[in-house]
Parts: sequence; structure tokens; C-alpha cells
Amino acid sequence: MHLMTPRLGIAKPGWIYFVPLLLAAALLVGIGLWWAAILPGIAGLYTIYFFRDPERRVPGIPHSICSPADGRVASVVEVPCDRMPSGRARRVAVFLNVFNVHVQRAPIGGTVVAVERRPGRYMNALNEKCSEENEAVTIWLETDMGIVGVRQIAGAIARRIVCAAKVGDRLERGDRYGLIQFGSRVEVFLPTDSTVKVQPGQKVSSGVSCLAVLFEEEVKRGYSREAVARIAVGVGPE
Repeated sequence: MHLMTPRLGIAKPGWIYFVPLLLAAALLVGIGLWWAAILPGIAGLYTIYFFRDPERRVPGIPHSICSPADGRVASVVEVPCDRMPSGRARRVAVFLNVFNVHVQRAPIGGTVVAVERRPGRYMNALNEKCSEENEAVTIWLETDMGIVGVRQIAGAIARRIVCAAKVGDRLERGDRYGLIQFGSRVEVFLPTDSTVKVQPGQKVSSGVSCLAVLFEEEVKRGYSREAVARIAVGVGPE
């Protein structure tokens, strides 16, 4: 399910800004104030650039978690998490600057079982405290391999989070579901048994880069998909 299919390669929310700027520039040129049209013209071009939404080819790595956002890995840490059977999660954070593509994609296929919206502050998204204190929207996906969470976080510049996903929606890996305006942070919450494939400072691409592989060691040992699914919910493989 594509919740945010782009139009002409631009994310849908971008048209709300681009069309008025285009009309303003055209009006100013029409009345002979071409010099005054420069500012809305430049703003319109940046709007197209910021809201660009290119097609991506999702990798076919089994049990993999693809990056939900373009940017650089800010941190990989283990944190308390009530949603996980173990009570803890491995959190991979990606920082987006104002030049990155800002459309978010589902990191893995699953059904949305919760959407949590939290008001908060707008501190710098590179600050680790922003995960708990900034405005954020978190969706939780029930997958064949357990629960996976994705959190969109507003930053010092970003002031609006768009999340089109609703409880009951089925998302496939790489499906568009949200967008943050204009510079922000996205975090993925994974089972602690996940094998993380990235490290802080590494550049990643939404829907393309593999952040982690779920239960990689169990799969290597020959556990069946059913056994791994039981492990994911905190039950033994038998």
C-alpha cells in the first residue's frame, strides 16, 4: 500500500507550497515586476528540490530492515522499550539535513498496530535527548518476525510531521508512509537479537540501505520461519 504516492516525482505535501509560489512568481512577472519574482521563484525551485521523491528499488535481503530515511546514522544504542517482549530494543537513529530526501518508508512489511503521537520540544535532532523530549510520531508494525517501531522526530528546523499510516494499514517494505518538514531525525526500534549492519556516521538511503537483519544467527542455525517467529515474541523455538 502506497500511502503517499508522489505526483511528478514530488511528494504530495510539497504541492501545497510549490503552487502558491509558482502563482506568485507568475503574477509578478505578468505585471512587469520580474525582479520581485526572483524570491518566490527561487523558493519554488527549492521546494521542488526539498520535496523530491525518487523511486527506490528495495533490496531483497531476507529478514532485512531497510532504512526508513535518507541521511546519516546518528547512533546505534540499546534502550528500554515496553513494546518488545524483552523490555528492550536496539535503536538505530538516522539524522536528516535540509538537503536529504524527507519522505519516510516502511523498513519492513507489517501491519500497523499502533500510532503514537507525542507533543514536545524542538531541540537539535543530533541531540540524543530529542528521542524522548521532541515532538514525535511513532508507528509500530506487527511483522512475521515480531514488533518493529519507526519514530519520526521533529528537529530545530522541522516543525511539521506528516504520518499517513493508520492502525490496521498493511505496509510493505519500502512503502512511503510519511514526511518531516524540514530537517529531522528518524529512529527504528528493533529486537535486541537483530544484527545491525551500519555504524554511526554512515550515509544511508531510504528504502535501499540495509540497517539490520532480524534474527540472522537463528536463521543461519537452520531455525524454521515458524520457530523464529516464536522467538520474536519471547517464546522458545520449540
